[in-house]
Amino acid sequence: MRRAGKTTFLQQLRRDKLNQGTPPTHLPYLNFEDERLAGLEAAHLGFLLDEFARRTSRGSGPVRATWFFDEIQVVPGWERFVRRLLDAGASDVVVTGSSAALLSREIATALRGRAWEVSLYPFSFAEALRHQGRDIPPETAFLSGMERAGIEGAFLDWLTVGGFPEAQGLDPAARRQLLQDYVDVAILRDVVERHGVSNVIGLRWLVRHLLGNAAGTFTVEKFHAGLKSQGVAISRDTVHQLLAHLEDCFLVRTVWMEATSERQRMVNPRKTYPIDPGLIPLFDRSGRRNHGHALETAVLLELERRRYAVTYVRTPEGHEVDFLARDPLGNETLIQVCLDAADPATAQRELRALAEAARPHPGARKLLLTLNKDGAPADIPEDVTACPAYEWMLTEPAE
Repeated sequence: MRRAGKTTFLQQLRRDKLNQGTPPTHLPYLNFEDERLAGLEAAHLGFLLDEFARRTSRGSGPVRATWFFDEIQVVPGWERFVRRLLDAGASDVVVTGSSAALLSREIATALRGRAWEVSLYPFSFAEALRHQGRDIPPETAFLSGMERAGIEGAFLDWLTVGGFPEAQGLDPAARRQLLQDYVDVAILRDVVERHGVSNVIGLRWLVRHLLGNAAGTFTVEKFHAGLKSQGVAISRDTVHQLLAHLEDCFLVRTVWMEATSERQRMVNPRKTYPIDPGLIPLFDRSGRRNHGHALETAVLLELERRRYAVTYVRTPEGHEVDFLARDPLGNETLIQVCLDAADPATAQRELRALAEAARPHPGARKLLLTLNKDGAPADIPEDVTACPAYEWMLTEPAE
């Protein structure tokens, strides 16, 4: 997603290389959104190698460099140039772009398995704490009352503010304007301009619907029927394409239902989430601070950061478990997210769904995540772990 910190991350990588003794001249950095580089095409990029050789050659043979190319997608045909750099064998290359289409489809075909994609997200809760200069407690299960109150307050603030770096510390009005600008730029530059979208009205309706119904179910057919009833002319195929574009630019994340067949998966609704919980108040028309949807969104994004494959489960009895998460080794975890499960009836409902979902997944770990410590149920089965979501986020390292 735009403004999640890609350029800062590139500079951190360069700094690490400098600290390891690499000369600055061997770490060239270019941002292709600089207006002085406007109009470049792949055929023009050869001058970079000529200039680099002129500046670094001292008669001692080829010099190994690490090239950092920021927002390289604006240069048509850039993949061929990067491939030439890699084939020469004397360079490492780090590229960034704001579109998952760029980093998945284009790189996969052009670089043939020689690239490693890293998805960058807005701050996680742990990153937000470090950004504030706060220490992350090593044992969150054994916090004092005052320490726990401080962590829970910070967690609630993070669910409201979100994780975009520039949004940290802003007053509510300025933060709202900033985040609205982020959404507008993603719509106009990453969807309308890049994909030549002409139905901007339908696109904006779709964005408002998806971001205003975080953690809700979505079907193209129902949304298309709603637009048609409002007099908005759009085809079902166009809605499918627009949804894919919004996923590509990381504005929206979708979760499919767990199913044994592709047909069953396709005919059931998806659940949709914004890329950051801070976007929810911009479009939620209920007028309430819906921490439940923000909490579920935050859990999904944490699973994605840890490179888990995620679906949701609908049991034969008609109940739902928010996430079935598979780690890179294939280990399964059933995760139910509940704002407050202290009420016995609520706890029974959440735990019943976990038990039903575990029958076809007997090896899955069962996890119940709540907003805070007081929200955990009093009676928990031995095979279920219940804890505040922030404990899970701060104590379980990424794979």
